[in-house]
Amino acid sequence: MTDQSRTDQSRTSRPRQIRLNAFHMNAPGHSWAGLWAHPRDRTSSHDRPDYWTHLARTAERGRLDAVFLADVIGVYDVYGGSPDTALRSAAQAPTLDPFPVVPLMAAVTEHIGFGVTATVSYEKPYALARRFSTLDHLTGGRIAWNVVTGILGSGARGMGQGDLTEHDARYAAAEEFLAATYALWEGSWADDAVVRDREARIYTRPERVRRVTRTGAHPVDAIHLVHPSPQRTPFLFQAGASATGRAFAAAHAEAVFVNGHTKTLVAETVRDIRQRAVGFGRDPHDIKIFLGASVIVGATDAAAEDRRRDYERYIDARGTLALMSGWSGIDLSAYGLDEPIRAVQGNAMRSLIEAITTRSPDRAWTVRDLARFDQVGGRGAFLVGSPATVADDIRAWVEETDIDGFNLVRLVEPENLEAIVDLLVPELQKRGLFKTEYADGPLRQKLTGRPRLPASHPAAAFRFPA
Repeated sequence: MTDQSRTDQSRTSRPRQIRLNAFHMNAPGHSWAGLWAHPRDRTSSHDRPDYWTHLARTAERGRLDAVFLADVIGVYDVYGGSPDTALRSAAQAPTLDPFPVVPLMAAVTEHIGFGVTATVSYEKPYALARRFSTLDHLTGGRIAWNVVTGILGSGARGMGQGDLTEHDARYAAAEEFLAATYALWEGSWADDAVVRDREARIYTRPERVRRVTRTGAHPVDAIHLVHPSPQRTPFLFQAGASATGRAFAAAHAEAVFVNGHTKTLVAETVRDIRQRAVGFGRDPHDIKIFLGASVIVGATDAAAEDRRRDYERYIDARGTLALMSGWSGIDLSAYGLDEPIRAVQGNAMRSLIEAITTRSPDRAWTVRDLARFDQVGGRGAFLVGSPATVADDIRAWVEETDIDGFNLVRLVEPENLEAIVDLLVPELQKRGLFKTEYADGPLRQKLTGRPRLPASHPAAAFRFPA
């Protein structure tokens, strides 16, 4: 028996601990357009501190692993060649900066992590490294970075870059961006650089700090502005599922956010990412893989279905198609409702188009399908039922696809997250599938058992010499 088969056998011989993140955005509309109009929804208060503190307290009460904050630079103006539909339906517009809400949530919690999306195409390594190191200090090591390259042409134009850079070129630039931030986080300050010696009046030992010098697409010539934080490098998420995105994730990510409306599609993606990780000298199960999931749980199956129908009444179909058009780069307003979507080599989110065309050869997906309130429109698992029913479905997704957990898509809030915490989490805990207490240490320690990145990770090559 090989080492890998022993590991696989060990993993399947005991209940697998499932990971859960609350998937949110600093905007009134997120993955499903229109739900902000529901009379019980409070996401229009996303510009108020108490919205975020309640979210954080609720998620931590449920022992969730993290609040995962999506973000986008730009507005959705592909649908009909105009931003009007997105603006009218609040389809990720307006969108506030996700960074400032993290300290609000951290101040009222102790354990839960915070994943923040930042786009390498529009940042500078020197400045972004400082922001993440600052948040890692202020949260006690609970910060994660969701590394993205940007998908909206409107964002590129807003940043003065003309049109969106070609898909694979964005990932090539992201490689250099990460190398620069790794050098700042891991290699600029020694762990013992800061001594705070009042008697000698020495705060930092200069000989234990070094300048980072890099050229290329993201040049740096500077000392990192922040002393080593609890994790040094923030926990690394990545959300690209194209072939190029998977290769990038396999090399760098500690957790990957994927979508997929069937178990077959998701299993193929997971298997490919893990195999690629081996090629980079990494343990394939060092990468935690989260599937996007819309979950509606009620006291009974009938109660959950009633809530699903209630939510469905508020879905804005055109707003959802505006999101889909922006994600794919295809103007879906040019299609008839029942016209099959054609495969194209887009410059935005390639994995979305692949999932509903070339990777789904047994079905011709239409615009009407994409606007539905189900697993296709949601691009991921769509689970509705009692705690027992949803727990059965969750276990089936984990066992059949080899994912590690779920990003729980925002629906009508806070009631939907509260139902997950109060009804579903206890059922998962009863089955031994979900933790009853948080582990000690920073976020990386909680998720991987290690406080710092392992030697197999590419960031380790930049560490300050012992």
